[in-house]
Amino acid sequence: MNRFLVTVALLLPALALADVDPRFARMRDAAEPLGGLSAFLNRYIGECGDMFASSDCRTKADEFRKNYRGKKMYMIVTEDVATMVSPGPYQPATGNFIINILPFFPGGKYALTHGTPKKTDAQGNPVLPLLSVSGTTPEGWTGGMFARLFSSKGIRVQVVFTPLDIWSLPKPSGGKTFGVAARVEAILLTEGRTGEELGLWLDGKDAPKKK
Repeated sequence: MNRFLVTVALLLPALALADVDPRFARMRDAAEPLGGLSAFLNRYIGECGDMFASSDCRTKADEFRKNYRGKKMYMIVTEDVATMVSPGPYQPATGNFIINILPFFPGGKYALTHGTPKKTDAQGNPVLPLLSVSGTTPEGWTGGMFARLFSSKGIRVQVVFTPLDIWSLPKPSGGKTFGVAARVEAILLTEGRTGEELGLWLDGKDAPKKK
């Protein structure tokens, strides 16, 4: 019985994603699904200075990076943790909107970023340029309904990326922050409740849904 429930749980995300934008679907289907970002980053970075690290820690990390550097990966950031999205301008007359995306995807004590951050802000967070997507809300929507997508954590983020190098930046309190620089190939934003497409960032630019 438990095995059946696990199987169903694994199949449901695939079924829910069946009708996404075909431009994104092609990239998603050519990528390897990521089981968990935190575990992936831990193994990719492979910090081996910890007293509990195994004697072959560095060898394992090097091998893991060799296998995955330059390989397309696919991940889902669920609504409850999709804090990298924020509302941009909204035009009530037309329903046209902008959604901003900070390409910083945390996973445990590390993060995946689009490109390599060069500096941190006063709080020690890596500084990265925003990405933006545009779209149009369904007829009958208001600015308040658009704003609630963010306040109620209603946006799901799907990402296709290619991991590249490891970066590090100094912490204000001392030590370093580590992360993995990636080339983000595509980001699809959908309303988590309905699966309705909100915006697509593809090949380095906003790619509005074709009408």
